Amino acid sequence: MLTRAKFPELWLATAVLAAVGSIGAPDAVAQPKEKVLRAAMHADVRTVDPFWTTQTIAAIHGLMVYDTLFSSDINLDPKPQMVESWTVSPDRKVYTFKLRDGLKFHDGTAVTSKDVVASMNRWGKRDGAGKQLMGYTKALTAKDAKTFEWALTEPYGLLIDILAKTGTSIPFVMREKEALVDAFSQIQEVVGSGPFMFKRDEWVPGSKTVYVKFKEYIPRKEPASGHAGGKVVKVDRVEFIWLSDPQTAQSALVAGEIDYLENPAIDFMPNLKKTPGIKLEVHPAMGTMGILQLNHLHPPFNNVKARQAMYYLINNADYLNTIAADESLQTLCFSYFGCGVSMETDAGSEPYKGAKNIARAEQLFKEAGYKGEPITILHATDHQYINPANLVMIQQLRKAGFLKLDVQAMDWGSVVSRRAKKETPAQGGWNIFITGTTVLTSSSPVTHTSIGMGCDKAWFGWPCDKKFEDLRKDWAFAPDIAARKKIAVELSKRAYDQVPYISFAQWRNPVAYRSDRLSGVQTMPSVPPMWNIETK
Repeated sequence: MLTRAKFPELWLATAVLAAVGSIGAPDAVAQPKEKVLRAAMHADVRTVDPFWTTQTIAAIHGLMVYDTLFSSDINLDPKPQMVESWTVSPDRKVYTFKLRDGLKFHDGTAVTSKDVVASMNRWGKRDGAGKQLMGYTKALTAKDAKTFEWALTEPYGLLIDILAKTGTSIPFVMREKEALVDAFSQIQEVVGSGPFMFKRDEWVPGSKTVYVKFKEYIPRKEPASGHAGGKVVKVDRVEFIWLSDPQTAQSALVAGEIDYLENPAIDFMPNLKKTPGIKLEVHPAMGTMGILQLNHLHPPFNNVKARQAMYYLINNADYLNTIAADESLQTLCFSYFGCGVSMETDAGSEPYKGAKNIARAEQLFKEAGYKGEPITILHATDHQYINPANLVMIQQLRKAGFLKLDVQAMDWGSVVSRRAKKETPAQGGWNIFITGTTVLTSSSPVTHTSIGMGCDKAWFGWPCDKKFEDLRKDWAFAPDIAARKKIAVELSKRAYDQVPYISFAQWRNPVAYRSDRLSGVQTMPSVPPMWNIETK
């Protein structure tokens, strides 16, 4: 039997070849060599609808295929992308946008304002920031083929920032045909206007996802900068190779079987740093915040005291030392908005920052009415940081001694499907799952999807608190940064009181790539762009 222990090199080659696929014999007549970029991402592409889920891999897929009205450059400043120009009315309530020339979908049809309007309406039904924006939208209308108008009920100054956001869900522009599909049903046809075309006929979920250069894409004239500027594609083909085992992925990069590794395991970074031809790079804002999500609909966490009890059981540092053993990549953070950002504040965090207290936690659970019922945990075993984070959490909760845990092991794709269920845990629902978000996304109370407490309109877990949502609105309309910082303090206090979720760590994770084979790599938080990359 072929095993890693007995034949490590042959085992690796076989695993990677199975994902990459056979190359085939050369033609009799020499053909120009196809430029192929092979990348291993942090997760497998399982859905082609980037609005369907907040999974980062869905946004990465979307960025390959679709384009956006605005994008963020390497400094995270919003820049026009599909938009050529725009004007704002004196009362700051009406924005008029004009699309740039030459925008085409992959089927050859022109991108029109009707496509934009339908796409924004669909996105606005799913994304947290989009829902807020649509709440201040009076009308979104196509004036002609290339001009559309966004009329607001109030001078909501975050419109451009939200349209340029890089965190999930990104407001991609689809064809009107797909954008008119119910927002809570997945689209099946993938026809974007972005720099790459999706090759459905070569898509093998669990193995490989393929994109090819869209030759009719007209990049902007500005130099590439993050997600903005000229999206110049310099390869013929990009293959996302799914390698679920971190050691296999690292070995594949070292062996040259892949060119780009999005999320190398922390333990392997010292070896990667020493390997000639491999470069590790990190964007200054490329931080991740771990999220321990609690279900507010069902016992015990429908009672705020049970949620507050978790502060006395969860030790933030334990997660950091497990997920990011390299101290240079760690940040012990107690800010719901992330650390190292303008809205950083730990106001109200005293119970969480203090000493762990099992007796206090048990008393709060009793006051919440907990009587030993099973607490269902969705444990994703195939995710690079979610799996070890789950192991730490389970150990911390079992150490308490009074909680009965129902740990359900599954792949991350199954967690994503099940976390949307509002049924009781006994009927297929859940009590806890672990995920993460970027520090960039969480740094704004508006784009921070998981902190919202809009009840049925909130993210999975469905926190519900009108006072918090009113504070979020006040933050969005605050006149300056100083006023926003004051409101952020009040938001933090209210969040620590109501516990929409528990943040358990903040860390940075570089990308790794073959610098001896690639140039022009753009490092961006969370969603790495594949254009501008050139193979040597």
